[in-house]
Amino acid sequence: MDGQRNNPVEVLRQGLIGAREVNDEMTSAAALLASRLDALKRISPMFEAVSFSPEAEAMVETHLAVAAN
Repeated sequence: MDGQRNNPVEVLRQGLIGAREVNDEMTSAAALLASRLDALKRISPMFEAVSFSPEAEAMVETHLAVAAN
């Protein structure tokens, strides 16, 4: 189960459902997933329309704004 807690998809999912504090670990997981998605988009046009949900994007942006202040 510990591997599941450190899985970036699971970390982001838990942040979205309120099961995990939205913190730097969660934003790092989102950044890692964004990097992986960008790599997939460069490899294949099949992934061009894939993106984070508006809720995930808002959660990360809110945390980053709060952390900057």
